[in-house]
Amino acid sequence: MPDNLPATSSPFLPLSDHALVALDGPDAIAFAQAQFANDVSGLADLHWQWNTWLTPKGRVIAVFALLRLAADRILLVLPDTAAAELATELQRYVFRRKLKITARADLQVGGAFVKSGRAGNARIGMSGDTIELDYGDEAVARTLVIVQSPLLALDAGFERRWFASDLQAGLPRLPAQQREQWTPQQLSLDRLQAFSVKKGCYPGQEIVARTHFLGKAKRGIALFEADASVEAGMDVGDGERTVGSIISVVQDQTTLALAVLPLDRSAAPLHAGAAVLRGIPLRDGLVR
Repeated sequence: MPDNLPATSSPFLPLSDHALVALDGPDAIAFAQAQFANDVSGLADLHWQWNTWLTPKGRVIAVFALLRLAADRILLVLPDTAAAELATELQRYVFRRKLKITARADLQVGGAFVKSGRAGNARIGMSGDTIELDYGDEAVARTLVIVQSPLLALDAGFERRWFASDLQAGLPRLPAQQREQWTPQQLSLDRLQAFSVKKGCYPGQEIVARTHFLGKAKRGIALFEADASVEAGMDVGDGERTVGSIISVVQDQTTLALAVLPLDRSAAPLHAGAAVLRGIPLRDGLVR
């Protein structure tokens, strides 16, 4: 993408369910490489990737965008995760590394359904103190921004639309009760290239690698439209047995639900409680 395109002119609206954690210091890259599941060392400065932090048993604690702003500066964009809580948990593993981990409550995350004039794919757009990320896919243009100055007033309808677009593109949005429940493969994080099976050790790496190399991934995510109210944590059944679980729900123009289900399953109609679930194809193009 040419660098001389005009800056995005559409006003950005706040994403109040997103938070930021900064890793600053000479050991920022080494720490992130050791803790997170994707290859941070191979990421170029001023580029970003999807990444995840796992428990030692290979369960997903958080899925986030990791921005490598410089060799000594990383920023995590966290949907649905308290920044202060995650920063405190990460701090436990710093030991003697030269690193400062902080929740950046002074910065605000926003978004707009427009194409960025500065960022493209995994390349970060910078203009003064403003950071832009291309969150678009093959069908929908989106730009996420990180700014210091306040954005316009909250718009619940906009946040629901953004949430729905995340689910449609296969980006899991995990409420608190769904954390530490699923492996990266069960959340189909390979669709986002959010973990590596080739880099060195990290928490949960043995589980992730074993599942990958032995071909034992038996479940993944699927998107549905529900004709009645559903909630995260509800069982998904085919009329005879429980076959999966709903992990994320948003009520936009319709009720959308992301569920973890067997990859090899029958074509029988599915339901969650009293709601009938109609399958919707996931959009591609969000990999970075």
